[in-house]
Amino acid sequence: MLSVYEGFFSGGARIVHSDVVLGLREGGQHHRVLSIHGEVHREATRQRMEDDACYRALTGAEVGVTSLGRTFGIGGTDPAAFSGPELADTARATADADVILSLKEQPLALLRQAGLPRRPVVVCLHRSDPENQGRALHDLKAGIADGTVAAAVCCAESTRAAYEAAGVPSALLQVIPNGVDLIRFRPDPARRLAVRTSLGVPAEAPVVVFAARYDGMKNVPLFLAAARAWLDTVPEGHVLMCGAGMTAANPGLTADIAEAFEGRERGRLHLLGVRHDMETVYAGADVVALTSSWGEAAPLCLIEGMMCGAVPVSTDVGDSAAIVAGHGLVTPPDPAAIAAAWSEAVAHREAYAPALAASRERFSRTRMIASYAALIDRVHDTRRGHRSPVAPPLPS
Repeated sequence: MLSVYEGFFSGGARIVHSDVVLGLREGGQHHRVLSIHGEVHREATRQRMEDDACYRALTGAEVGVTSLGRTFGIGGTDPAAFSGPELADTARATADADVILSLKEQPLALLRQAGLPRRPVVVCLHRSDPENQGRALHDLKAGIADGTVAAAVCCAESTRAAYEAAGVPSALLQVIPNGVDLIRFRPDPARRLAVRTSLGVPAEAPVVVFAARYDGMKNVPLFLAAARAWLDTVPEGHVLMCGAGMTAANPGLTADIAEAFEGRERGRLHLLGVRHDMETVYAGADVVALTSSWGEAAPLCLIEGMMCGAVPVSTDVGDSAAIVAGHGLVTPPDPAAIAAAWSEAVAHREAYAPALAASRERFSRTRMIASYAALIDRVHDTRRGHRSPVAPPLPS
């Protein structure tokens, strides 16, 4: 198996896919990863492949990771044009693969290049806005038309519906919901105390966490407006912001904060940047918040936060409402309504705990990886002529 990434940078899709690769390897498959970019500049953050937590997890498990060495975000490199050496490296990486997993549709611009070994490609889709990603949808449709794409995994029902509406054949679209490691993501009083102590947050203070990269789809200004409203009415409350670009070094974020808070004290707003211990951060929170406006499918932050005992409060985007149903609150995109929902979630956190505990199996990594393994086996067997390409039911 070969997985092809656009690059290693902070984001839920890379976390999920890397965990899938590790899980499939644990199950006996041989996996390697090829990254188009070795360094990515985005969200006001320089992200080197070697510094990325997913890269370190993969290589630590002896999954081979190589890169074409490109840098994203500096200069005007054509994403659809590749040099002879880059194509040669790709040919070597794909030559002995039985099936290729493409992390999202962007790598198809590379995998469809003439002269490369023809291998069935399973595209892993992690958004609900196929029309809003440049040429990616064109490459996906072209890959389906020329037989490169054998199947597409959708991490959410909203993803499947959006791509089907965009013209992707429904027979190719297989929904495999995101899952997380339930041993890692769980309520933990020791972690809760540790992260609060490290940040100077009192043990009983209500805490809201926002885990997102600094991107327009996340609607950071809406989150900050809600945070100001909530902190104004909850004087003991604290707000944590995690993710790429969530630091004072990001001029866009600092401008957003200045506009939202209008000179008010913001010492209880903590900018944590990229964290590699999100299980600890979530365990320290009472609420996990999402204020996205578009593009989301099955937001990983909601699932990870819920599994650590934080109550999810989200706008209605992608599959968020279905994920949150019975476990938390869905809000309109209004700062006052969001702030009020955070307070309601804090007040009723103990009441939500039984439902969160009962839903753990639904969001398990084991279920997700078993479904990926079944789909890969089907694609592999179809290529060898052993069975029909019509998809059977996958493990629930």
